[in-house]
Parts: sequence; structure tokens; C-alpha cells
Amino acid sequence: MNPREQIFDAVRNHLPAEKIDYPQIPVFQKTITELLPAFEERLLDAGATFFLPKDLREAQFLLEQQFGEASVICSATPDIKGNRDIRQVKNPHELADVDVGVIRARFGVAENGMVWLTEEDLVVNALGFLSQHLVILLKPTELVADMYDAYVKVSLEDTAYGCFMMGPSATADIGAVLVHGAQGARSLSVYLV
Repeated sequence: MNPREQIFDAVRNHLPAEKIDYPQIPVFQKTITELLPAFEERLLDAGATFFLPKDLREAQFLLEQQFGEASVICSATPDIKGNRDIRQVKNPHELADVDVGVIRARFGVAENGMVWLTEEDLVVNALGFLSQHLVILLKPTELVADMYDAYVKVSLEDTAYGCFMMGPSATADIGAVLVHGAQGARSLSVYLV
């Protein structure tokens, strides 16, 4: 018997007599009151801002207050009004002058402050990356605890594109100089509404 067969034979001879089931993975349900502070903390750590408008009307007002100087506001959601119709955009380059992009996310992840966006949410994928500032709308009930829960919700067969987004674009050079907006939005605000 060669060494390989000896090893397999030893393993076979030492297997348990009866079948042992795999351990069950516990499901840890967390309430929104537990998830919300963690989500907010992670967002702030990533350089994003966090707001709790009481309704969509207040969210629209907040947007106007926060970005009163914006010339081009492009909203990919009917919940917030912009002045550029995303559905009329034929070429992604047309979004190069967008000051504020508004997107409704599918869900957020409390563990790291990320939101899940699909091409259906973005309408034109470039909106999430060419806008100078992003406003993400998120329902408070659409928070999950961690990436394990997030991947259960992600359905890649239902969309051609999806990404997790966390905070504004940021990069640091060798001298540790942090630059926001180098490869994407300079700011990211989450409106939990």
C-alpha cells in the first residue's frame, strides 16, 4: 500500500460510526434600535453624513438646504425631485456636470455603513460615480446586521450590475494626504427616510 492509500485507509478506519449533522448556524435577529447606531457610526467613520428626516417632504427640504448652490440635481428616484431627468440621459458622459445625484438604496449594512445599489437603482450607473455629491435614500427597515445577512439579500441573477458603496470617494498618497472626490463623489449623505 502506498502512502496515499495508507492515509485514506487510516481516515476511513477512524470515521465515527454514526452520521453527525453539521452544526446549525444561529440567526441573531437585531432590532432597528440596535442596528441604527452601528450604521450611523460606521457611516461617520467613512466620512459620510447621516440624517433622519421624518418624511420625504422634509428630505426634499433638507436636500435644498444642504445643496442650495447646486446647479444640476439628478434624481434616480421619484421620491426626491431634481432638475435633470435621468431617464432622458442617453450617454453616461451627460452626467459629468451633475452636482448632486440622488439614489434610493436597496438596503444598508450596519456592520460597515455600506449600502447596496443596483443598476435599476442608479438607472445610469455613472450617476453614482460622476456626481460631485451623493444623497442616498434608505428605509430604516432595510438595514441588515452584517455582510452575512447582506449576501442573503443580494440577488445577482436579478440585475446586471450591483455594488456596495460606503462613504465618499477617498484616496491617500504616500504622504498620507487624504483627498476626497478623486475617483467619485466628494461627499455622501444618507437620508434614512
